[in-house]
Amino acid sequence: MATYLYRIGRWAFRRRRLVGGLWLGALVLAVVAAATAPAGEEEDLAMPGTESQRAFDLLDARFPEANSQGAEARLVFRAPDGQRVTAGEHRAAVRGALGSLEGGGQVASVTDPYETDAVSADGTVAYSTVTYDADTADLTAPTKSALERAAERARDTGLTAEVGGSALDVEEEPGGTTEIVGVAVAAVVLVVALGSLAAAGLSLLTALVGVAIAFGLVTALAVPLGLTSTVAILALMLGLAVGIDYALFITSRYRDERARGRAPEEAAGHAVGTAGSAVVFAGATVFIALVGLGVVGIPELTRIGLGGAGAVGLAVLVALTLVPALFGFLGPRVLSRAERKGTRRGVPPQHRAPGTGAGAGVERPGLAVRWARFVLRRPVPVLLAAGLGLGAVAVPALSLELGLPGDESKSTETTQRRAYDLLSDGFGPGFNGPLTVVVDAPRSGGARGAADRVAETVRGVDGVASVGEPTVSRSGDTALLTAVPETAPNSGETKDLVNALRDTVPRVEADTGATVLVTGTTAMNIDISEAMSDALVPYLTVVIGLAVLLLTAVFRSVLVPVKAALGFLLSVGAAFGVLVAVFQWGWAADLVGIEQTGPVMSLMPILVIGIVFGLAMDYEVFLLTRMRETYVHGATPEEAVVSGFRHSGRVVAAAAVIMVSVFAGFIGMSSPTIQTMGVGLASAVAFDAFVVRMAIAPAVLALLRDRAWWLPRILDRVLPNVDIEGEALSRGEELSRTAAAGPTSGPTAGTPDAGTTYGSDATVPLLPLDRR
Repeated sequence: MATYLYRIGRWAFRRRRLVGGLWLGALVLAVVAAATAPAGEEEDLAMPGTESQRAFDLLDARFPEANSQGAEARLVFRAPDGQRVTAGEHRAAVRGALGSLEGGGQVASVTDPYETDAVSADGTVAYSTVTYDADTADLTAPTKSALERAAERARDTGLTAEVGGSALDVEEEPGGTTEIVGVAVAAVVLVVALGSLAAAGLSLLTALVGVAIAFGLVTALAVPLGLTSTVAILALMLGLAVGIDYALFITSRYRDERARGRAPEEAAGHAVGTAGSAVVFAGATVFIALVGLGVVGIPELTRIGLGGAGAVGLAVLVALTLVPALFGFLGPRVLSRAERKGTRRGVPPQHRAPGTGAGAGVERPGLAVRWARFVLRRPVPVLLAAGLGLGAVAVPALSLELGLPGDESKSTETTQRRAYDLLSDGFGPGFNGPLTVVVDAPRSGGARGAADRVAETVRGVDGVASVGEPTVSRSGDTALLTAVPETAPNSGETKDLVNALRDTVPRVEADTGATVLVTGTTAMNIDISEAMSDALVPYLTVVIGLAVLLLTAVFRSVLVPVKAALGFLLSVGAAFGVLVAVFQWGWAADLVGIEQTGPVMSLMPILVIGIVFGLAMDYEVFLLTRMRETYVHGATPEEAVVSGFRHSGRVVAAAAVIMVSVFAGFIGMSSPTIQTMGVGLASAVAFDAFVVRMAIAPAVLALLRDRAWWLPRILDRVLPNVDIEGEALSRGEELSRTAAAGPTSGPTAGTPDAGTTYGSDATVPLLPLDRR
């Protein structure tokens, strides 16, 4: 693979105008396609195979007159303190506000709370249900404005009026202030790490090109593929983070190759052949983990995984082609000022410090090298401190509870959240999460009697506050009734109630011969959360197994992959601990704008595992490839660790800071899903990069020494040889040099120079005799 990518890098450098033109054309096409495509729709989560989903499908088939996908609003009214909403003047005000909606565009029906028993027992709160014949995404601005004006009209009479439901929901759009701050931090880190505005701009530009194309494609395909705003935001988040990192890794290797004295085109080829190989492997791991989300069986999760995988795939293609093309356009400006001065002065390559090109002799050890040597001197204390520290942070994860956010998780500044609170105060906490019981009778006309029997049974279950009158389909073979729990939708008691109702179903079915299903938004959320919990361990097992297999092939080692997988578990566990502490317990919730604590978003654990798995392998690969490259060429294990940190430590640290900044930039968005994703991914990347890869990894390698790179002979023969360090390129160069020099003789032929040392800050040459 290294040889093939080497050719791609040289070709892209030579044909930079063609490559740049192709990517510019792709960008224009994606933007045009996004601008002309119809707006997508926000869809409810579906879980095929669950009881809730079977009931929803049955309702769609038996009650076709009801538009289950149509928008709905609840206009909630509360009388002033000490008054009742049933008083004459308040009754007139409520009906006047509702009358302004009747006959309006897209309005299907408006209920009268005084005729539908929608007034609280104490007479202080009433609500009206407004249904629309259009989906939420298709509601026009005048339709939404009419709803808001109706509430304002009621407020003018002294009533409190708020609007709940889906009618006022809006798609979360990227482009907020915190996201811009995250990108700005990434730009500053790039400038500091690379010492060149041109090189920093190159990394940002290529990442933005890939993100713009990915975002445009997601927007253009939103309607035909059912992609939601969450898919687009995740594609933006992942594409931006990995795009910057991949460009940074290849740019850093290109500068290193230039410091070794290679010509620009040759340096571009070697950068893509070596660092590009690691980019392909790292991108492939993220891609596979995201696509693997489809095995869970939730369509929305599958679409999220495919959207993110597509963004990562584009980032890899951009890094392998557009980045070396821009090397050709920018010329020496990609190098830092010190490197350009070293080149002009003709400092011999063997005396230039890798990545700087300045001066002669041995460079003063940098922070990464000093840290590596510190860990090598004290591996046990470092390992214990890092491992126990992450373990302590992960302790809250033992209390992880999963759920799906509703209006209760929104800010109290929103009318939806205030409407939710009014309904809870007036009708009880369970009113916002009613359960729907569907009765499917075996014969036409038999649903009424079966539904009455089911209603009697449901009323006798502890935790049920009330049961409404059954509604029977036109054919008479299906009925549905509404059961209101005594507790809030996301509470553990409501979950127990759903299970208790389903436990009573067999007895009712035996008595009536009907099929009884418990569904509703609350029941669906419970089913999805349980499915996520059940899928978590199997998915984690598959991801860990994949990591061990791939890393074994890459590093030709058994213990290095095991160490990497255990470290990944530590970082993910610590990230889950942070999610529980912030979103369930409320620690530091004010810092991220969380006003209401509750269960962690059901999809988050699997999403965090899938995404962080690939990103963790990024740092593992980029840091350890240099270590193995040095080790197989004759260095000691300790010298190999120092060499890996010298060449890659600073770049990996910069890449991690960039990725954390990008993910943290999404925490300021109002969507609880995106907030949870931002906190989880930012904390997981920080733990994995700075604690696992830069502390635990070198400490373990120091303790294992040569055993870290041991591979049984049978595996060595069976596993494919993944040339991620570019050994084929090095061997080809060595053969070329040998052929050019002609036959040699003497005791020193084919051996390194006497003055060559490993683990110092000099450039490490390649040895013809090594540990391969």
